Amino acid sequence: MLVREQGLKGYWTEFSRKIRGGELGSLPVVIGLIVIAIVFQAQNDKFLSASSLTNIAVFTSGLGIMAVGIVFVLLLGEIDLSVGSVAGMGAAVWAVLNVSNGWGDWPSVLVAVLCGLAIGALHGFFFAKIGVPAFVVTLAGFLGWSGLQIWLMGNEGSINAPSGGVVESLTGYFFEDKAAAYGLALIAIVGYAASLLLDTKRRKSTGLPARPVSEIVLRTGVVAVLVLAAAYVLNELPGSRGLPLALVLFLAVLVIADFVARRTTFGRQVFAVGGSSEAARRAGINVDRIRITVFAISGMLAAFGGLFIASLSGGATKNLGAGNTLMLVIAAAVIGGTSLFGGRGKVWSALLGMLVLQAIQQGLNLLGMASEIQFMITGAVLLAAVVIDSVSRRTQKTAGRA
Repeated sequence: MLVREQGLKGYWTEFSRKIRGGELGSLPVVIGLIVIAIVFQAQNDKFLSASSLTNIAVFTSGLGIMAVGIVFVLLLGEIDLSVGSVAGMGAAVWAVLNVSNGWGDWPSVLVAVLCGLAIGALHGFFFAKIGVPAFVVTLAGFLGWSGLQIWLMGNEGSINAPSGGVVESLTGYFFEDKAAAYGLALIAIVGYAASLLLDTKRRKSTGLPARPVSEIVLRTGVVAVLVLAAAYVLNELPGSRGLPLALVLFLAVLVIADFVARRTTFGRQVFAVGGSSEAARRAGINVDRIRITVFAISGMLAAFGGLFIASLSGGATKNLGAGNTLMLVIAAAVIGGTSLFGGRGKVWSALLGMLVLQAIQQGLNLLGMASEIQFMITGAVLLAAVVIDSVSRRTQKTAGRA
């Protein structure tokens, strides 16, 4: 409406209104990524090289998939502390079945992912039906599944991934044909434009204000520039290896999860339960079913992400998923813009947050910084994200938009 009344000035008016009302969206993360790129490129001109950006894309994928599950849990206003252990369990189940017992690649991967699904559903059952706080349930899972992971691995400290197998290919395979990257970019552009047009048509059919064609063209143009630039980097720059399979799978998970969260009844119910579980219950939503399903999704994606970590490390180990895995996954979701207080966030937060964390890690590695420096900087970024979220919520309440 503002655009129709004020023209281009309406965009600035709407943007200013959102900022004053505390609706920052992904703006802080995007600004942060730009600052990170400028700073590290100034310090080391290899930061924006094809090999460096490819490393960021590949290392982002496994943890990013796990972060998607955490986004759903955070939308409920809850937490899942078991994702690292579930990732390790998934990798251990795959390794024992595939390598130690001779199962085929695909059956082993499927059983590993289903184990994660079952574990998440079990956590959700204790939380939703028994009433045990999610923090306690998943903390117990963090300890219990770590122990079971070590037991499954037996006397072996690690089980190597078979050469040429499915798990090794998760992060080791690249589409060398340039048509793959440019084709995926074209699909993304057309898909994004189609979604905007369909949304506009749907809003007009119900008499609601809709985006003008000029805005759709502008948004599609910006997306086109970004994805084509990414395809160019993966294909054309010196040291490029083509489109990573890991990135394709991560983007597929993001698109499916985003559709579920924004376009399905289940997704709307997740936001409703996260906003107020009692209000959702009175509205007829089966709150227990939503909670169990969300934790099942988190467990499934954690196990799937664990296979990516196993691929990067060359196989399953007794300590896979330990260390800072849990903190990085949760930090990615929060840094990307998902609220810790529930009911507010986007699935694409997982991508943005992981890009920030991996960009920082890649930049510090290029500069030869010690791991303790990386931890301190990551902690500071996480704190800043939570502070921005808290200030944003307070601003929205003051502006009457909470």
